[in-house]
Amino acid sequence: MANEEKTQGHRYMLKERRHRMSVPRVNSSSAVAALPTRIQGNCPLCVTSPPSGRSTAASSWKVLLAILSLVLATTIWALGLVDSFAKPSVAPALSLEQQELTLLAEPQIPPPLRSLLLGTDASDSLLNSLRQIPLERLDDRQKILFTALETDPEHRRSLQQLDLESSDLRQLQRALAEGDKRNVSADERSRLLLLTADPLTRRLACEALGGDEESCLDQALATRAARRLVISGLLPLLALLLGGLLLLRHLWQLLRRRLPSWPALLAPPLGVLDMVLLVAGGFVVLGEVLMPLLVIPISSALTRGLSAPLTQGINVFLGYVALAAPPLLILRQQLGQLDRAQRPPQGWLQWRIQPVARALLQGGRGWLMVLPPVVLTGWLITRVIGDQGGSNPLLEIVLNSQDPLALLLLSLTAVVLAPLFEETIFRGVLLPVLGQSLGRLGGVLVSALVFAVAHLSIGELAPLLVLGLGLGLLRLSTGRLLPCVVMHALWNGVTFLNLVLLGS
Repeated sequence: MANEEKTQGHRYMLKERRHRMSVPRVNSSSAVAALPTRIQGNCPLCVTSPPSGRSTAASSWKVLLAILSLVLATTIWALGLVDSFAKPSVAPALSLEQQELTLLAEPQIPPPLRSLLLGTDASDSLLNSLRQIPLERLDDRQKILFTALETDPEHRRSLQQLDLESSDLRQLQRALAEGDKRNVSADERSRLLLLTADPLTRRLACEALGGDEESCLDQALATRAARRLVISGLLPLLALLLGGLLLLRHLWQLLRRRLPSWPALLAPPLGVLDMVLLVAGGFVVLGEVLMPLLVIPISSALTRGLSAPLTQGINVFLGYVALAAPPLLILRQQLGQLDRAQRPPQGWLQWRIQPVARALLQGGRGWLMVLPPVVLTGWLITRVIGDQGGSNPLLEIVLNSQDPLALLLLSLTAVVLAPLFEETIFRGVLLPVLGQSLGRLGGVLVSALVFAVAHLSIGELAPLLVLGLGLGLLRLSTGRLLPCVVMHALWNGVTFLNLVLLGS
């Protein structure tokens, strides 16, 4: 009897065990997802993310395309930075233009401003600069200036061996190198001066050939040069001082914790993979490598028979349009795939056009505040490791261009197209998306680094990095993109104006 009851007990236990094993188990993540929203919000260990409207699983072809784009872009940028070492810096040309403008304007500068704007003797400064340039790199005009300024008779005669392309200037150079002031008549001097139309060359040659200072001076030209010198020299100095004061005030308010808190950083629900495809694939591989192959034949056909400056202006304009088109089309396609119901009121890029006046004020204030650290960074780099060369070739094109239509196209490219495109990519999309994974400051740093490297100028890498940091912080502090475009346009516009004033 006892054995029978024991056997029935074993059968009952086996039946219960089979019943428990047949009950389906509940997945823990499904259970959490099934909880009411209020309970999930109070759970400190629950991580929630806003719906993106996109599948989180990336296609294998997309991953492979991103990896290939990243490898190609890294190689292209690395080769571009290395190649920029061999490119000449625009700094010596800018220094020469500044010294020539100073010397041309010197007679018309008021005495109280001479020490501030002119510094040391303008003639000696220009002569020393010309002596440091290899003779084969001097153009005809610089060779004439060198001969007219040289005070040592033997050195002046040795300059006669320099080959000049212009036969007229060769006559003037021979007279400057061999002639004695006492042996050059007024008629001969007047004839020789008609061989050049450059005002500075005419004045220095006139004085070197025995003319008095008053008769050799063209007061109208000197007055115009003085105005250009004041604008190109005094206004940037005032901007530096004002920007330094604003920066100190801002840092003081930061230490006292009186600055307003930053607005929320809204980003389109894109991932790092999307940013690799946008920047590496669209910007570098398509925009910088493949599109020029299509644009060069078109540009050559459009510029056939035009002057060299106008040809350069058209090539730069069309080249930049071709560069910007692929990444902007890719960005449009990426944003078009997002759920429109999740779109913020001001759009994914947060342009926030209104109020326009406030955006202009924020952009101008940001430009003034970033100016001192950028200039200081460039000065420190030059002092510590010297001029590394590799300046943006657009700077020298603007400096040497005299064609009004070419300058219009170049200004449209530098002051309008470049700020709109670059801020859309780097501060409109890249910074906010990276900020979601790296944090706000991490997004600012990485986007600024990519912005600096993208210019492929080793000599301007550090200043551009500081400029990118300033643009990124402006994007975070304002919560909108338009002030960044204004600040970028001001930076390029003031640089462009300074180049035009020096080159004219």
